[in-house]
Amino acid sequence: MKVSLLRYTPDGEKLVASAAKLCYSQVGIEAIEEKQDDAAVERFLNLLTDLGHASPVEHISFTFGIEGVARTLTPQLVRHRIASYSQQSQRYVTLENFEYIIPPAIAEDEEAAEIFKKAMEDDRQAYVALTEKLFPRHYDKLIKMGRKESEAKRMAQKQAIEDARYVFPNACETKIVVTMNARSLIHFFNLRCCERAQWEIREMATEMLKCVKAVCPTIFANAGPSCVGGPCPEGAMTCGRIVEIREKFKHLGEE
Repeated sequence: MKVSLLRYTPDGEKLVASAAKLCYSQVGIEAIEEKQDDAAVERFLNLLTDLGHASPVEHISFTFGIEGVARTLTPQLVRHRIASYSQQSQRYVTLENFEYIIPPAIAEDEEAAEIFKKAMEDDRQAYVALTEKLFPRHYDKLIKMGRKESEAKRMAQKQAIEDARYVFPNACETKIVVTMNARSLIHFFNLRCCERAQWEIREMATEMLKCVKAVCPTIFANAGPSCVGGPCPEGAMTCGRIVEIREKFKHLGEE
């Protein structure tokens, strides 16, 4: 898995503090910004957190490049709807040698790992066979329709892989670009950094949190699973490790 912070709002913490101050100020935004130094920004952001005034953090956004994750992860990710997503297409990209993600519990068991790898190879061979089988049919049809040879090849290839991709496993590796504002990210971390989240999206969310804490440490100081800033909301389903989890996220990114 590779998680990179591609872009983010410059001077994001100052912008959030200035936007929040504007709500209570008689002067304009430029005058407010002139008086903002690092200490004042940090002090005001901490006050915002204590007051629960969350809307100003929506003014800053973060864009991540994520690679080396499974297709089984992305349906969970896109449930977070206040965000923007661009994902590698299986309709337009030929993936006859697709990479795949092996769950740790399977990788740790030699026999299970062999079964898993065989299933991946079978899927790969089926994808290639289906693509080769479907291509001539689409190509001949397009030529009869009057398409030029080069155009017919391109279109036939696309149509062939469009159907052949149905044999791809959930483990198939994918790449995705994700943009969220800071408020959406904090909510995302509450849910997906939790021990009850699926292991892969939990690992990804934790890596994303490391990235944003490095550039906006005050805004994301208390980010993480819900139990970091309050009681565990999971009831009987709690992991029972609240002290350990709080300590982990308190020092996240320091290692």
